[in-house]
Amino acid sequence: MYLTRQINLIVWMVLSGIVDAGQVQQKGPSARARNQLVDSALIPSGISDPRVIKSIRATLRHEFVPRKQRDKSYFDMALPIGGGQTISPPYIVAFMTEKLEPQPTDRVLEIGTGSGYQAAVLSPLVAEVYSIEIVESLGIKARGTLQRLGYKNVHTKIGDGYAGWPEHAPFDKIIVTCSPEEVPQALVDQLAEDGRIVIPLGDRFQQTLYRLRKKNGELRREALEGTFFVPMTGAAESHRKVQIDETRPQVSNTSFEETTDDPKVPLGWYYLRQATVIQSDEAPDGKRYLNVKNEIPGRMAHTIQSFGVDGKTVRTISVSAHVRGTEVKRGPSKDEGPSIIVEFYSASRAPAGRHELGRWSGTFDWQQESQVIPVPQRAILGVVGIGLFGGTGTLDFDQVQLRAEKMRKAIEKPSSGKEPSYRSDEPES
Repeated sequence: MYLTRQINLIVWMVLSGIVDAGQVQQKGPSARARNQLVDSALIPSGISDPRVIKSIRATLRHEFVPRKQRDKSYFDMALPIGGGQTISPPYIVAFMTEKLEPQPTDRVLEIGTGSGYQAAVLSPLVAEVYSIEIVESLGIKARGTLQRLGYKNVHTKIGDGYAGWPEHAPFDKIIVTCSPEEVPQALVDQLAEDGRIVIPLGDRFQQTLYRLRKKNGELRREALEGTFFVPMTGAAESHRKVQIDETRPQVSNTSFEETTDDPKVPLGWYYLRQATVIQSDEAPDGKRYLNVKNEIPGRMAHTIQSFGVDGKTVRTISVSAHVRGTEVKRGPSKDEGPSIIVEFYSASRAPAGRHELGRWSGTFDWQQESQVIPVPQRAILGVVGIGLFGGTGTLDFDQVQLRAEKMRKAIEKPSSGKEPSYRSDEPES
């Protein structure tokens, strides 16, 4: 009965012109990759809404990814799409879509079209999607892709999403795929009563994904999990109060004492896979630590956090953590294993360097790990990941910290009227 209703719904959407017949075609060279993505990454990570799962299976993500990135289209990872922007990992798209609770009669506003992939996933789930993109080149390209693929109920425009799209308000749901510091008032005004907004809020590197419900004209907040999105630009920039000092790189919630509304989910850390906060007097610092557990070799179990770093100024950073392990084993390939991973990226989001700490094995009590690692001069962004990364067993983490250790030497003084440049005795990593 349920399957019959789903088939009838698909036929109705095709005949009514809401989606093109090609969108629900499950055959083709990418079908296996899409199904593997859903079955091995999304469902094990907690995505359960059957309508959302069906839409992810049917949406051709490779059509929204630059050609040189297409071999990674169905990996659960963010990818650069140009203009300093990225396409979000499929898990995040599925998670945000699920939390939005889309209904067939909904009119949805999306802030941040990007590649158009999120709008494409929403298309068969709702009546209309209105999507705004501030980067003109991306907006034009996304519009062309969506039109070519037959997404007739997706409407796009180039503009500043901070102001919303008042001509088509009110909206039943609003989804924001870039991060302002606070919710723009225009979006609150354009949200229908009893409507919902799913939005990442915070500074450039420390953000929390919220679901907001409008009741009697006011928003009620529910913290979902930590996340990391590109910042909302345009008018949102002038409203930011928190300014990040990239010469003092650091991570937040280092001892996992702060959680979302779910006490098992830490604030500041995101993309949790088989990781949960444990409250215990055994914690080396405070009353909580992070527990990461995996029984299937090769399956992901980790969490990550991003930080700003000025590679032109910061020469090295110190990374440290308390770690405890139980029956820890490495993964099936040489690149998989329990560790702390630090990666750096350039202004174009290209990889700029990678370092590992640990590669632990066996059973051991709490011990402190620390290492000083070089920072590439072209780095503007860092990511620290902790977990099993394909290995098996149990790892506990506490007091995960980093700090600038050495600074590069300026070779031109600011008094010259020019920006100072820096030198280092170490080669680029």
